[in-house]
Amino acid sequence: MIRATIQLCTYNRARLLARVLEACFDQSVPGESYEVVLVDDGSTDQTGNAIEEARGRATCSFVVVSQANCGLARARNAGLVRCSGERVIFIDDDVLPLPNFVAEHLRAAARRPNAIVRGGAIEVRDLDDLPPPIWGIKNYSGNYFWTTNVSVPLATIRAIGGFDESFSEYGWEDIDVGLRLRAAGIPAVFAPRALAYHFKPRPRAAAIEAMVAQARAQARTAVRLVRRHPHWRAYLATGINPVQRGFHGALRALRLENRLRGRLEGLTGDGELSVAALRSARALANQAYFAELERALRS
Repeated sequence: MIRATIQLCTYNRARLLARVLEACFDQSVPGESYEVVLVDDGSTDQTGNAIEEARGRATCSFVVVSQANCGLARARNAGLVRCSGERVIFIDDDVLPLPNFVAEHLRAAARRPNAIVRGGAIEVRDLDDLPPPIWGIKNYSGNYFWTTNVSVPLATIRAIGGFDESFSEYGWEDIDVGLRLRAAGIPAVFAPRALAYHFKPRPRAAAIEAMVAQARAQARTAVRLVRRHPHWRAYLATGINPVQRGFHGALRALRLENRLRGRLEGLTGDGELSVAALRSARALANQAYFAELERALRS
């Protein structure tokens, strides 16, 4: 009997995916008790080669779905169709689960069979220099359902219709699921021993404009989220509330974006951003997010 499915989606992360799949196969539970379901969402790099190499190392059932690029929500649903475990454990393609990962999700679920189980994630900048697997409060996420490390009975997420495929751009598709599960009365428990490493390298200069573009896309999906969930939780999470909108409106009036771009001007190449430059890049992306929010709210 397959008790759990690790489900993940990937897009153009071939080198990282090989490490992630290796960790998924290196679990302490018997191989016949779980499976890995991977959706390749239209990758154009060497992801196909990484998948074929992984097939030879798989110690459990390994199911691969290949499709044209169509966004994470649709890819998640394509994966859900192929899942057969009693409980589906969602991770991302930049997450390395520890060997006790599946076992701890199942242990927590044995105590609360109908509940969402939220695991701990330790952010790391270097996969070749991992810290001790000790979770701390600095890595805590208060999200009810966060696909970096979360599990739920397969029947439960299918019953609410899976992921909303209208979230075609970056962001909020998992928060939407969490809000619907909460509204359906599904409880959530936190399992700090269900640990994974979350790869979060420091951005490089060449990635600044991509950060800004992603922030704008996230703003557009934030508006979609609050229109589906006109609830204080969604308004607070997305920043669509008078306090945050007013504050960032004042910053736009002071032309903060121009000053931030001035600080970042001239940064090129593949080098990691300094602490100061990273702070400015994140502030610039934040300004782009709130500016795009206002445009999306007016549309």
